[in-house]
Amino acid sequence: MHDPGIDALLPQEIAERAESSGVRKMRSDTTTLFVLGVLGGAFIALGAMFATTVLAGADGAVPFGIGRLLAGVAFSLGLILVVLGGAELFTGNALMVMALAAGKIRMAEMLRAWAIVYAGNFVGATGTALLVFLSGQYRLGDGGVAAVALDLAARKAMLGAVEAFFLAILCNVLVCLAVWLSLGARSTADKVVAMVFPVSAFVAAGFEHSVANMYIMPLGLLIKSFAPETLLAALGPASVALPHLTVTAFLTNLVIVTAGNIVGGGVLVGAVYWFVYLRTRPR
Repeated sequence: MHDPGIDALLPQEIAERAESSGVRKMRSDTTTLFVLGVLGGAFIALGAMFATTVLAGADGAVPFGIGRLLAGVAFSLGLILVVLGGAELFTGNALMVMALAAGKIRMAEMLRAWAIVYAGNFVGATGTALLVFLSGQYRLGDGGVAAVALDLAARKAMLGAVEAFFLAILCNVLVCLAVWLSLGARSTADKVVAMVFPVSAFVAAGFEHSVANMYIMPLGLLIKSFAPETLLAALGPASVALPHLTVTAFLTNLVIVTAGNIVGGGVLVGAVYWFVYLRTRPR
């Protein structure tokens, strides 16, 4: 171990901190976990709202990659709020697998924490989608924000199961790496910088994040069902895929993406780092 100071933690120390964090979450009462989960879902939704607004009008105006990069940087707001604001996020909590592998928590305790936080994330994200819709924010940019939201939601609804699953695995590898890096940071600025690039990468690459989808797809459904007909008629190409955007498609996507997120974060990040840094310690 190095002397404490301003330097970032070493990977061994990050692993121990991640393990301890999993134990602390397990000890939290149901109400606290749920409310923090609601906040986490709302924060990710705010990041997604920021990203869709940034993308409005970008199609054809800026190169595809640049637009996605800008959206990714904007979306980073969500995880920054979660980590610095002390909320709970289901995808990041996949790292609790480290505490499970170390024998510090039981499977039932981990699944309980996951379920409570997931439910809270769902309420927070979908509730924010409703607030954004009621505020009329989606009408900004002469309906440009609505066009982006509908396009994103419809594309997610049309994803095949295998494709969605592997996109979700890749997504939560990057999300959990962002959380991992933030655990090793000493200052607020360090944490922000550590998180921006992994989060921007998953957004730019079009990977699938279950909690973000809890905002994007419900917002798309609300716009499709309740937005003024004049706005929908003016969307042009963005309205072509709307028949694919249904509640059933949303729930199916959510189940598949959630499973992929668990594999990506829990197995490819949490379990791997436990194996590398913690497996030789006495249980």
